[in-house]
Amino acid sequence: MSTKPYPDLPLGFCCEYLLHFSLLLLCLHDQVRNPGFHFPILPSFHLDVPASCSPIVISSFSVVAAAIMSDEEHHFESKADAGASKTYPQQAGTIRKNGYIVIKNRPCKVVEVSTSKTGKHGHAKCHFVAIDIFNAKKLEDIVPSSHNCDVPHVTRTDYQLIDISEDGFVSLLTENGNTKDDLRLPTDETLLPQIKDGFAEGKDLVVTVMSAMGEEQICALKDIGPK
Repeated sequence: MSTKPYPDLPLGFCCEYLLHFSLLLLCLHDQVRNPGFHFPILPSFHLDVPASCSPIVISSFSVVAAAIMSDEEHHFESKADAGASKTYPQQAGTIRKNGYIVIKNRPCKVVEVSTSKTGKHGHAKCHFVAIDIFNAKKLEDIVPSSHNCDVPHVTRTDYQLIDISEDGFVSLLTENGNTKDDLRLPTDETLLPQIKDGFAEGKDLVVTVMSAMGEEQICALKDIGPK
């Protein structure tokens, strides 16, 4: 009489199961020590469970497989979150005037860039002069031309202006018919009176909202005529 607990279980299948189980334990151990790291579990995890195996054995295999697949899904979602970053890397030597760059954690537009000659023992360096796109402050930075800089994702969206509150907030109409009420009037000395005067005259106004690194601000106005 065989002393094996499941004599109908092929040896090769046992080895494959133990391999995947070991990978699972390693992954769980690493997750506890460093939650931000994801061990590269095999993406095509699959075990052909012999039909002759007892229900208890099959059940145990299913639990392990489900746990591994769950970790794969978590790993995939984490990659998606990383893709939603507010910035992206770009080599300093490829950034030009009128491009964008992050300096001192602020999204800026480059107004001047100069490159020093390569030294005997060093790299060429780029000197950036830029303007913060939200507060118009001047910022500068010097970066080796071969190094990466953070560049902000900058978007512009048009909205129809439907109201201005007494405390300076605007009500905007989105493309899907909803209202956006979380923005204040701009502080720009030229743009602000144009918006106020145009709204007071009953004109149909469309404002452009610039967004970058979690901030938004009205940056332009379009007069589309009287209401």
